[in-house]
Amino acid sequence: METAAVSTPLTSAEETEPAVAFAGVVRSFGPVRAVDGIDLTVRRGETVALLGRNGAGKSTTLDLLLGLDVPDRGRVRLFGEAPARAVRAGRVGAMLQDARPVPRVTVRELIDFVARTYAEPLPVAEALELAGLAPLAGRRVDRLSGGQAQRVRFAVALVGDPELVVLDEPTAALDMETRETFWHAIRDCSRRGSTVLFSTHHLEEADAHADRIVVVDSGRVLADGTAGQLKQVAGGTRVSVDLAGEPTDGLARLPGVTSVEIRGDRAQLRSDDPDATVLALAARNAVRGLEVAPVSLDDAFLALTRESPRIAAHAPETSR
Repeated sequence: METAAVSTPLTSAEETEPAVAFAGVVRSFGPVRAVDGIDLTVRRGETVALLGRNGAGKSTTLDLLLGLDVPDRGRVRLFGEAPARAVRAGRVGAMLQDARPVPRVTVRELIDFVARTYAEPLPVAEALELAGLAPLAGRRVDRLSGGQAQRVRFAVALVGDPELVVLDEPTAALDMETRETFWHAIRDCSRRGSTVLFSTHHLEEADAHADRIVVVDSGRVLADGTAGQLKQVAGGTRVSVDLAGEPTDGLARLPGVTSVEIRGDRAQLRSDDPDATVLALAARNAVRGLEVAPVSLDDAFLALTRESPRIAAHAPETSR
């Protein structure tokens, strides 16, 4: 029988180590470089989103973080130690996409079994409640719907009361109401002091729930900062006007304008100085249907991945 992970007191040096540290990490599969020199630090207590398209390198990065794979070059550390050691010590809880249901056991039996492998787990009833599984506790795991099975994976990640919670596309297969319950549970984890790292392609979730967003594409970190910082990097404000048949010549040369997009009879201007842009439009008598709004994270993400060589050079580095 497997013995439970035993916790030992931390030294002052260990307490200052970040929860996650990647240094020059490279991982290739044949000619494909899935992770291409990633440097990333996640401080204790942060909630960080790893944002990227399918195939950007998010899942490989998480495999390296959890010790499920090893880098070709570079180093990965969790709380200052090798990932496999941190996982064995019970310091990490993970929710992965490819986990398969265990046959012929109930939800409560599974969560209770996992809890017994940790030194100081959450009460099973609390883990079930946090994951929204209390009404399903007596049901067999292999007879659950996709969304219900996803909640079981979350409870498995949570029940050990880990210092670091790692979630790979955690809200896949969840409906809107269940997503809200899930994020409420994540906020509870954060309030208890856990560090949370989750990968997603749902930009609105990263915007709403992450302290920091790390944008990954082609195995590289393109940008790392708050949602507000990333939006500013991509062109902080959108200024929209009706063209009303007027020519578009000169719009790109207006003060503050960084890009112009014409959609039908409407101009969408990105501006890093919206006041100057609006005054210049007024001078041209071109303010019909004027709208001024911050760019969305969707806008920022598209700009970052479309223009990565230019944007990455100016990405915020306050948290890296």
